[in-house]
Amino acid sequence: MKEIDCRGLACPQPVLTTKKALEEGQEELIVIVDNIAARDNVERFAKSQGAVVDIEKKDNDFYLHIQRKGTCESPESQKKFEKIVVYINSNLMGVGDEALGVILMRSFLKTLLDLKPIPSKLIFVNSGVHLTTEGSEVIESLKALADKGVEILSCGTCLDFYGLKEKLKVGIISNMYDIAQSLLEADRLIRP
Repeated sequence: MKEIDCRGLACPQPVLTTKKALEEGQEELIVIVDNIAARDNVERFAKSQGAVVDIEKKDNDFYLHIQRKGTCESPESQKKFEKIVVYINSNLMGVGDEALGVILMRSFLKTLLDLKPIPSKLIFVNSGVHLTTEGSEVIESLKALADKGVEILSCGTCLDFYGLKEKLKVGIISNMYDIAQSLLEADRLIRP
């Protein structure tokens, strides 16, 4: 069994290293990471590839035992509905008056609750991550969307940049690999 040490690697390198090992045909491996965001990102990626993941915490490190379970279904057989991804790269909607931008973004996110089809993912990057963290006026709308099955991803690098990683209130901390893959796999991409 191959052991991959990803401690100290910046996002999204632990996911990319795991992806490479799985693409090389590794059926079973252990990936070692040193933070919760890397643990969650590697686990989510491995599961998306049809693997079973067991996690063991040793001191300050996480050991992810990843084991493939046969081949995954084809993307066509997994596709049950259109993948609509909403990409939000600002805490404001539109360009112009800041107060109006706040009102429009709040209204947009609340309106998503009543529309069909509902998006499969909301991706928050740059100042957009302020919307998913403590003090945001739209947390309740985002939680309601998450309760309806919408996946909410916030860029980990962006959260770090703004000092907000510990203040995330809804969704998960993601990485550029997940974000780029989600954007590429989207059937429709919405950018308010």
